[in-house]
Amino acid sequence: MTDPRVRRYLKNLRVERDNEALYSRLAAVASDPRLARAYRRIADGERANASFWESRLRNVGAEVPAPHPRTRVRVLGALAKWFGTGFVMPTVVRLEHADHLETPVDREGHRDHFVPADKRAQAHRHRAAGGNTLRASVLGANDGLVSNVSLVMGMAGAATGNHAVLLAGLAGLVAGACSMALGEWLSVNSSREFYQAQITERAERLAVAPEEGVRHIAGIYREKGLERAKAKHLAEHLAETPRTALDTVVREDLGVDPSELGGSAWSAAISSFCFFAFGAIFPVAPYFFLGGQAAMFASMGTTFLGLCLIAVGTSLFTGRNLAFSIARQFAITAVAAAITFGVGHVLGTVITG
Repeated sequence: MTDPRVRRYLKNLRVERDNEALYSRLAAVASDPRLARAYRRIADGERANASFWESRLRNVGAEVPAPHPRTRVRVLGALAKWFGTGFVMPTVVRLEHADHLETPVDREGHRDHFVPADKRAQAHRHRAAGGNTLRASVLGANDGLVSNVSLVMGMAGAATGNHAVLLAGLAGLVAGACSMALGEWLSVNSSREFYQAQITERAERLAVAPEEGVRHIAGIYREKGLERAKAKHLAEHLAETPRTALDTVVREDLGVDPSELGGSAWSAAISSFCFFAFGAIFPVAPYFFLGGQAAMFASMGTTFLGLCLIAVGTSLFTGRNLAFSIARQFAITAVAAAITFGVGHVLGTVITG
């Protein structure tokens, strides 16, 4: 029977090696030299952590496997190269945090060299808007596919004819994409208005009671571990520049970058429209070229293809095995399609007699 320590050490080694490979790739593609240096420091720390677990494995007489980064590391590295590190960073932090929750790391006798995942998340908080676009894109494509395949199967079950199915599918695509785009636009604008109101309130409070602002900022740095005298001195220094003091309070209290406030509402709306339409086109595309049962079975095939593509994106956020993600997506979509097909068949029979 395998020594439980060996299994734990191997899991920890896998996590550290994956993080090292990922941050090395982020450092290689980062356009900002300061970010590149930060990523290299984190990668060096993860390499040191991996060496620690390699030595633990050797100490118990276990074989140290060769490095082999998982697929999600390669995919995130490619996305960072194409769209920038800010696009993937929130996903990276989320996955790293999930890894550490799934595989608690035994740090006995082991000194970490760099900040943990939650501190990295805080350091990259101002990049969350760009990175969350990736997650929103995958979810939008999934919504488009599931909703439109349900609509198409419902119309097919009602035996309304190929042209009716095609028109219904296209109408569902346009209506759903417009609804998603409007929802994203309103969501981003509402979020910006909320944060602007919060920022205004804090700015007025700092202007009316600067002493209270100094105490608040000093408290923030004391919570970070700074000594009381040093925290007070730093807070007084920041308070000399009201804009810097406000920026500090907003970042720490609200967790947002005052210059971004959730990103562009129009970019969010356009991306939601496009990705919903991308997912929704899979079930309806065969009806442009085929008819009858051939079109319906072809629609099932293209839907499965779309599910596989979306499952790849989903596995990036959940950390789940790709086969599991595909199976789960397929089961959910199949249930939804079966229900609407049955309902459509019954209603078609009742209405047409």
